[in-house]
Amino acid sequence: MTLSRSAFAIISQNLLAIPREMGAKLIQSAFSTIVREARDCSAALLDAKGRVIAQVDQNPILLGSMSATFRWSLDYLRHVPIGPDDFVITNDPYAGGQHLQDVFIFFPVFAGDRIVGYTATVAHHLDIGGAGAGISASAVDVYGEGLRLPPIVMNYTRDWNGGALERIIAANVRVPDLTIGDFNAQFAANAIGRARFAGLIEKYGFEVIDQVAAETLDYTEKMMRGAIARIPDGTYTGTDYIDDDGDGGGPVPVCVTVTVAGEEIEVDFEGTGPQVSGNMNSPYAASVSAVLCALKALLTPSHVPFNQGGERAVTIKAPLGCLLNPRPPAAVRARLEACYRAYNAIMLALAPVLPEKVAAPGFDTLTVASLTRLGEKGYSVYLEVFGGGNGATQGADGCSAVDSPLSNCTNTPVESADRGYDFFRVTAYEIVPDSCGHGTTRGGLGFRKRFEILKDGVVLAFYGDRFKLAARGIFGGTDATAGGFSIERDGEIIQLSPRQSHSLRTGDIVTVALGGGGGYGKTDDRDPARVLADIDAGFVSEAVARDVYHHQRG
Repeated sequence: MTLSRSAFAIISQNLLAIPREMGAKLIQSAFSTIVREARDCSAALLDAKGRVIAQVDQNPILLGSMSATFRWSLDYLRHVPIGPDDFVITNDPYAGGQHLQDVFIFFPVFAGDRIVGYTATVAHHLDIGGAGAGISASAVDVYGEGLRLPPIVMNYTRDWNGGALERIIAANVRVPDLTIGDFNAQFAANAIGRARFAGLIEKYGFEVIDQVAAETLDYTEKMMRGAIARIPDGTYTGTDYIDDDGDGGGPVPVCVTVTVAGEEIEVDFEGTGPQVSGNMNSPYAASVSAVLCALKALLTPSHVPFNQGGERAVTIKAPLGCLLNPRPPAAVRARLEACYRAYNAIMLALAPVLPEKVAAPGFDTLTVASLTRLGEKGYSVYLEVFGGGNGATQGADGCSAVDSPLSNCTNTPVESADRGYDFFRVTAYEIVPDSCGHGTTRGGLGFRKRFEILKDGVVLAFYGDRFKLAARGIFGGTDATAGGFSIERDGEIIQLSPRQSHSLRTGDIVTVALGGGGGYGKTDDRDPARVLADIDAGFVSEAVARDVYHHQRG
């Protein structure tokens, strides 16, 4: 069947519009701030073979995993019939998932009595049980991190709306109203996507939709192969490090060897440090996503859709038992820290041959903190995702005080926290001057946020990275600053260790400080006018401008 270019454009854009509407529905219907405000979620359309056709670009690390997750589910589904009122659910990091907080839900789409595709959503849930509220910071295995759901087929009418699955989940979480509300938002988003997909099939016919989907995958593959072919054939290496192993050990390397041969690329993490006893391990599906996100960012423009076609030219290897492919039951709650170092290592490896494309390492850390309190009416759980400064590129300074590239979450407004929580208040939220790496282009700046604790019985838990090893500059650029957490109590500043819980008192001031991004190029080559503008904006002090850039007013 031959389609006109206009027909292909109309139908392909309709396919892309469906997950975008699903994503908007999910965010608008959500109860928790982590989904409603931070937008830690995603939505997609898959074909009958489980390949991603189209996906909303809300959270990059979740983009590459939809198909990998569903391939595990398909192995299970081959032996289990699925009907129009059924759905597939999983959050198992050792069966295609990422970490337990990210729950994937898939709805089948039927044409007659035949499954022709699936709608999919994933959302980060505020609490999924486990040893700690919001964050099971001290868990040493996946069992301590929460309720684990292997790929299973459930019936919406029978098992939800007061049914067995809803009751099991509600009984295992501390904030059932918010958690069940977010699950309902996922179900609503899947349902609207299924209705739109079925309507498109009814209008144009399944054969036409299937052809457009196949050609969309082929287009992405063609663009990816063309971009790879423009890289000189060769072998390129890069290494970055997470701060420690969570158990007192030193930095853990993430090593990559990138081999380019014609239109194909191999990304091999041989040499990466072994899995750790803490929660910094990344399950394989998450590591795959990190690689695909890095290659997408480097090689294809934004108008090229992120779908399964881009993966066809890529081979990914990670030795079993390493940080990026741990053996079960390793803890994986903070898996994005290892993923970010994989992202950075790929950028560093390809920097010599793609200097105009790469970015210097940024703060590039998913820093997550929870403040929880058990009151007379049960638990109240606040969870926030913090960003830092992005790395500089050849042509631009890094963005300041934003979430990092793989997670891309938005900030939680102070007003939202004030409205929903009465046991803390935000007293400061500000850019940190001089926190960036310097160069011809400078990195983005980090920020500082302070929380005043208003009641006793509050528990702080958090995890992150770059608290010891700051983001590095490239091509002569300088390193940025590291981050940190502290408590001010009775005039004393107490520095906190990540991946632990900390009991707070009324009057404590918790400070979250995020570092900046690395600089790009030699500082002597920075435009003096840009240095002056940074001084006037309060981003760079006059002392740093004088010492680093040799710039002085007048």
